[in-house]
Amino acid sequence: MGIGRNLSDKQRRELCELPEETNTNSKSRKNRRHRQRKMSQVQRLFQTCKQVFASTGPGVIPSPDDIEKLRSVLAGIKPEDVGLKPDMPYFTNSNARRKPKITYMHIYECEKFSMGIFCLPPSGVIPLHNHPGMTVFSKLLFGTMHIKSYDWVVDMPTIMQPSETQTPEKRLAKIKVDADFTAPCDPSILYPADGGNMHCFTAVTACAVLDVLGPPYSDPDGRHCTYYNNFPFSNFSVDGISIPEEERTAYEWLEDKENPENFQVVGKLYSGPKIVEN
Repeated sequence: MGIGRNLSDKQRRELCELPEETNTNSKSRKNRRHRQRKMSQVQRLFQTCKQVFASTGPGVIPSPDDIEKLRSVLAGIKPEDVGLKPDMPYFTNSNARRKPKITYMHIYECEKFSMGIFCLPPSGVIPLHNHPGMTVFSKLLFGTMHIKSYDWVVDMPTIMQPSETQTPEKRLAKIKVDADFTAPCDPSILYPADGGNMHCFTAVTACAVLDVLGPPYSDPDGRHCTYYNNFPFSNFSVDGISIPEEERTAYEWLEDKENPENFQVVGKLYSGPKIVEN
């Protein structure tokens, strides 16, 4: 409340000090345009997310126009817009004998969406995991990252039940993406049942990813983050599942697993431009 009151007092003082002829609609419009030009990219992203996710929820995908609007804003964000530099300590591995720590910078979260940045040193890995009921926008800010993503197969019997020799249950997924990406590149978008809802990130070089999740994870609402082991399709045979041999490399079996060992995410304070909720 104090900040808002101070800003209002300042604006009133500035308005009183202006020559009378400048206090016109034309000048006011110029002032508004000037303030809009000065809006930070993070503030613009926040306000776009508020609009895009206002009427969505779990499993509800924003309209194509809204998706394009958010994708366009995200595409314009650079590392300096969020206070990042590649020489920051988050992007180096201080102990080569251990798996690199992943750093997460929390920017904003509400029940509709969340915004945050993952910072990965070279060889850093975010293990294969899902995004239940979510639409997720990811922007690689700098560096090179390998992304491998999957969607569940739904047009054939796809579940291998546990047995005395095979436990736990495994489910068939199709590989959506398996490639390196180097910034600058277009933001990636995944959907509740398409676009590579389950993915794994591996840092080829030091890199940073800005993520927007709509809605965010929520254990009380049943949106848990599940991790997976993956196995080649040819490792197992299941009655009723027939895939041409030349296509089998595009499919893998996934099974739930406990939180991955040696996977460590540490939180660091976001130091970029602040968000103003209005």
